[in-house]
Amino acid sequence: MNKLQIKFRKLSVLAIMLALVLPAQAGEIAGPAPDFTLPGRDGQPVTLSELRGQVVLINFWATWCGPCRKEMPLLEALYQRYEPLGFTLLGVNVEEAGTDAEAFLKETPVSFPVLFDPENQVSSLYEVSAMPSTVLVDREGNLRFLHHGYQEGYEDTYQDQIRSLVRERI
Repeated sequence: MNKLQIKFRKLSVLAIMLALVLPAQAGEIAGPAPDFTLPGRDGQPVTLSELRGQVVLINFWATWCGPCRKEMPLLEALYQRYEPLGFTLLGVNVEEAGTDAEAFLKETPVSFPVLFDPENQVSSLYEVSAMPSTVLVDREGNLRFLHHGYQEGYEDTYQDQIRSLVRERI
């Protein structure tokens, strides 16, 4: 385990403790979404800017994060429901090795693209401070909503925001 991973785990424990006493944080944000390219499960690169024209939900997660594991099937349901309307979801795993993620995804399969950020470059670019963290990007490539943490029922907020963004046209 490297120093960054140890630090990230300590921060995650703190975030989980805070999540037990504080509601999950969410808010509107603005500005262009930082572009990135990460490898997917199949080894093929996925670039955010190539998804322009779609609403994109980026979910930063790890297998050691209990709320992340709980949220995964709920994210899959959102993806299945809204994908035909120009919506995509990118699950960005932040672990150093993808082996734990692959094992988890065998137990909890998803059809949306799962990307790997083993050096935490993209999570740093997005200033991820809690697990999970979720960002919604509009069709023009602008950041619109940011969520730190997860609590039961939060997927209803995601759904409302996705609906709002898919109704917008470029």
